[in-house]
Parts: sequence; C-alpha cells; structure tokens
Amino acid sequence: MSPATAAAIVAHEMKKGDVLGAARFAGVQAAKEAASYLPLSDPELVHDVTVDFVVGEGSIDVTTRVEGTTSIGARMHALSAATVAALTIYDMCKSADRTMQIGPVALLAPDDGATD
Repeated sequence: MSPATAAAIVAHEMKKGDVLGAARFAGVQAAKEAASYLPLSDPELVHDVTVDFVVGEGSIDVTTRVEGTTSIGARMHALSAATVAALTIYDMCKSADRTMQIGPVALLAPDDGATD
C-alpha cells in the first residue's frame, strides 16, 4: 500500500470510516465462524480473540491470537481472522489505492498442542 494510504488509515480519513476498527471486528467474527466455511474443520468454541495491527510507512501487519475451549486447537481460526482482517482493510481502501497486496499469511506460534 502507498504511504499516503497508511497515513490516511491512521488519521481516520478513509471514506468508508474506521478501517482498523472494522477490520478488527471482521477478524473476530471470522475466528468465531471459521468452522462454518472451512470444509472438514472441527468446530472450536472460541473464547478469546485478539486482532492487532502495526501500521508501517507503507504496510499494515495483522497479528491475531485465538484461544479455544477444546484441545483441537484454533490455528485455522487464527489464520481466518488474520486473512479476513486483511481483506477488510483491502476492501475499505481499494478505491483510494490500487497498489495494495495481501500476504504472506503465516502461522507464527502454533502453541495449542493440536495435531491436525
């Protein structure tokens, strides 16, 4: 993304409103609903989701953490949250900046002990 777009997001100057607030909300919803759109995914009762952003000069890093109540793990839920948050940022800013790209998406700390 262009540095001007990143600055406009931080200053809450995008036409569609609070980009990071909407992206955070979308990420939380995606984590909660991940099993409904991932084939063969086991449902996980999610009880804690965090979606954080680090805005750089021409980028936004999205970091998510999802905690579930079972032992099956919430890795796919966390990846879904990060991806949907990034898609929301893209959607809300695409009219102002056609240079944006999403990726890479990676699992940084699979500490849930799951084997799936």
